[in-house]
Amino acid sequence: MEIFGGFMAMMSIATLFLAVVWLIMPFVVFAIKGKQEHTLELLAELKQQLNGIERRLAALEPQFQSQRRETASREPVSASPALNAGLPADDSAESKENQ
Repeated sequence: MEIFGGFMAMMSIATLFLAVVWLIMPFVVFAIKGKQEHTLELLAELKQQLNGIERRLAALEPQFQSQRRETASREPVSASPALNAGLPADDSAESKENQ
């Protein structure tokens, strides 16, 4: 009889736990559903904004291409732009040798 009593106690605790989970689960599902709907609305809004940006970019792209061609025809392209940028030379290697 001792085993049956212990088993019944474990089953009653498990049943109580499952009943609590069963009662709480609908609230959890509805909370997640509301958050998901809000996220979908934000996603649709972001998609519209990205479509607008893509349209503006597509409209500006031919203008940018023509400006790039004009700039490329006027100025020669240097192999190393950092050398022609007017930046001072790095003297750290020379100062280490002198020390």
